[in-house]
Amino acid sequence: MLARLLRVEEREIRPVLLAFSCFFCVLSSFYILRPIREEMGIFGGRENLPWLFTATFVGMVLAATAYAWLVARVPRGRILPWAYHFFSMNLLLFFALWEWGVGRPVLARVYFVWLSVFNLLVVSVFWSLMADTFRSTQGKRLFGLVAAGGSAGAIAGPLLTALLVERIGIAPLFLFSVVLLEGAVVLGTRIVGWAEREGPGTLRAQAEDRVGGGPFAGFRAVVSSPYYLGLAGLMALYSICSTVVYFEQARIVGEAIQDSAARTALFARIDLAVDVASSAMQALGTGWLLTWAGVGTGLALLPALTSIGLIGLALWPTVGMIVAVQILRRSVHYAVERPAREVLYTVVPPEDKYKAKGFLDTVVYRGADAIGGWLTTGLGAIGLGAVAVSIGAVPLAGIGIPLAYWMGRRLKDREHSRKETERWPVTDVAS
Repeated sequence: MLARLLRVEEREIRPVLLAFSCFFCVLSSFYILRPIREEMGIFGGRENLPWLFTATFVGMVLAATAYAWLVARVPRGRILPWAYHFFSMNLLLFFALWEWGVGRPVLARVYFVWLSVFNLLVVSVFWSLMADTFRSTQGKRLFGLVAAGGSAGAIAGPLLTALLVERIGIAPLFLFSVVLLEGAVVLGTRIVGWAEREGPGTLRAQAEDRVGGGPFAGFRAVVSSPYYLGLAGLMALYSICSTVVYFEQARIVGEAIQDSAARTALFARIDLAVDVASSAMQALGTGWLLTWAGVGTGLALLPALTSIGLIGLALWPTVGMIVAVQILRRSVHYAVERPAREVLYTVVPPEDKYKAKGFLDTVVYRGADAIGGWLTTGLGAIGLGAVAVSIGAVPLAGIGIPLAYWMGRRLKDREHSRKETERWPVTDVAS
């Protein structure tokens, strides 16, 4: 009965549970450490945030190039384990350096940049695997449920941090992240095994294939395709507006709350509220919304709410307002906009599911972050206050609404050209 309510077919139950659990581990691993990063951004000085965002962009370009090199040479079914093992080794190094007290002021800045890169890459790798495992028609029904696993993990992560950080300190939290990330490797490997045997997506019987191509193939694919340029536009507009809100959060919270521990606790509570709300929406509403209202509507909901939130911040720049805006925006992003955006990748060629998607999820995203950071700082330097900056970002958010519906129409065109159906292939795997 529950499966019917959630619109999951019998043969989909096992891979959805595996994907749910894998994404739980991925985001738990990240969210254990996220509250610390947020505090490091304020602790290091709000005036340094543009430089940290720029350093993050540079780091992201380097990481994306290395990832593209890896994708070209590693079989598709092994990309997730290789990438996650690498980040686990990074976390072990952070544990050792933090435990030994090596250059903590510099290490804090490196950690801020590294975690910003880590977050985007591990999530992008996971969703690339999902786009390779399922069809677009399945993605509309199932990706909300899969994303709910991430939201559940994002609840567990900050909760674990809040319970343990004052008792055991920061360094051991890195080890908890390693355990969870390695758990994601085990689950991801099982997803690949299922996809090879029974999956309806392009990974079936192709998991040992290499994507091939060069490290800049993702960039070339994006700039030569209106479809990917539309995706890049959605990504950049979302990221710039998110940066404006992030800077407002740093300013408002930094001025209103002087105690470092209290700020960290507030950020953890925001994370917890976001993930409780998004989990409920993902489990019960996302599949229905994307199936019946369409992917375009799912994509357009976030820029519409962002416009309202920015106006609210301009009129009432208080801690209560920034908390409300963050909870609303991030809940809708995780519950609706992100699953809708991932469906857009289910109709692209296998190489683009890793390379073009990797470029968009990392370089474009963090590049827009850096632009948003310097834009906010520059407007402040010429005398424009926070109100003007917030109002100025409203048109950027508004542009995302028609662009979202345009992308929804392009998805339908691609689905029609591929003549996809809800039915799985009837050919037996062994035939």
